[in-house]
Amino acid sequence: MSDEERMRRWRMVLGSEADPETGTTLSAADRSVDAALSALYDAERGEPGTKRSAGLGSSAPRVARWLGDIRQYFPSSVVQVMQRDAVERLGITRMLMEPELLNAVEPDVHLVSTLLALNEVMPEETKQTAREVVRRVVAELEERLAERTRAAVTGALDRAGRTGRPRHSDIDWDRTIRANLKHFSPTLGTIVPDRLVGYARRNHSVQRDVVLAIDQSGSMAESVVYAGLFGAVLASMRALRTSLVVFDTSVVDLTDELDDPVDVLFGTQLGGGTDINRAVAYCEGLITRPGETVMVLVSDLYEGGVREELLRRARSLVESGVQLIALLALSDSGTPSYDAENAAALADLGVPTFACTPDLFPDLLAAAIRRDDIGSWAATNLGGD
Repeated sequence: MSDEERMRRWRMVLGSEADPETGTTLSAADRSVDAALSALYDAERGEPGTKRSAGLGSSAPRVARWLGDIRQYFPSSVVQVMQRDAVERLGITRMLMEPELLNAVEPDVHLVSTLLALNEVMPEETKQTAREVVRRVVAELEERLAERTRAAVTGALDRAGRTGRPRHSDIDWDRTIRANLKHFSPTLGTIVPDRLVGYARRNHSVQRDVVLAIDQSGSMAESVVYAGLFGAVLASMRALRTSLVVFDTSVVDLTDELDDPVDVLFGTQLGGGTDINRAVAYCEGLITRPGETVMVLVSDLYEGGVREELLRRARSLVESGVQLIALLALSDSGTPSYDAENAAALADLGVPTFACTPDLFPDLLAAAIRRDDIGSWAATNLGGD
């Protein structure tokens, strides 16, 4: 890389204040990119009501032009970061309630979280546009995660029900042939199976119950989006009975909405306090087959309810045979903030407690269905605590 190109890059990173040091003259194209960056990153965060030295101001058309500019200059992954920074740094959240701006943004999970948080105050004329933005993100996430989830869960259920003495109608011929390839008889011209592989039962009965309890406090916004999607995917599988419960200081059962993940997400209400104990108490009432139930509590564990009761209920669930897992986050956003004392207390009760990325959640659920040691799974796959 030439010195001139190195100085140009430093100038783009540091902004106009670095002109004397870099001695760089920007091209017309670079000036346009620099203006888009300056509108966001040269703005001074002041007290409410004070003017900024730069920024997007209060003009919706100006914001719309800026959104268009950054999509022209940067890849979508960078655009998503800049949009998120604009919401946090410049306070343009309310402008996202205007349909023309929603049509200009690059949709991603963080934008969906913002729109869900604005749902209660969003004008009616904007809600339909917001739903379309959310639906686009959900469709992208489904394409990425849904098939992997179904495959992982189906494989775990198959393995849990596999037997070495199946009835003829329950023989898994593909696995039986692969398991007996070494027993091929040249004389007979066929495989003489030494053992059969099949299923203990071949029917459409519900084999596992899955209960997802999702903390919808503001800090858990990204986790709510992913959990809602996974809930809808799991609900589409007839071998599972899936329940989805969201909570803050109140509890809402969204199980009846699971046929449409967009309805699930708009049924949440991000923000507010947290009463985890109350939510776990509700979920207890949903469990009728403890030994066949996987319950996933997604929460940062900042408890506003009765901590002692929460721990008592968790102990009771574990002792009854429920496979209880506490996820501190279900997101791609790095190490989450959480209540370390409550996390340690749950872990001491035998509740695996850690954060998980969406890409690994299908494998986690499969391990839970197989009744694997989840602590060991986390240590192997996540570098668990």
